[in-house]
Amino acid sequence: MISLSWYLIFAAALFSIGLYGVLARKNAIAILMGIELMLNAVNINLVAFWRYGDLARIAGQAFAVIVFAVAAAEVAVGLALVISIYRRRNTVAAEEIDLMKW
Repeated sequence: MISLSWYLIFAAALFSIGLYGVLARKNAIAILMGIELMLNAVNINLVAFWRYGDLARIAGQAFAVIVFAVAAAEVAVGLALVISIYRRRNTVAAEEIDLMKW
C-alpha cells in the first residue's frame, strides 16, 4: 500500500511544475495549462487526505468535484478570453496583452 507521503510528494511536484509553467511561460495558453496542473495537484491532495482519513465522510471527493467544476469554468472563460484577444491583437503572448493600459 502506498503511503500518504508519496501522494503529497507527487502533488507537490505537480504543483511546482504548474507554478513554473505559470511564471515562466509567455504564451497565455501555456499559462492556462499551468493553472490546470496546479488544480490537479490540489485534487490529488484532497482525495489522498480523504483516503487516509475517515472513509465514511466523502468531503474530499466532494471538494474534488467542486475543484473540477471550477477548473472547467476557468478553462471555458480563459479560452474565450484568449480567443477574443487573439482576434483583436493577433497574438497570445502574455507580455503583449495590454488592453487595459492607456
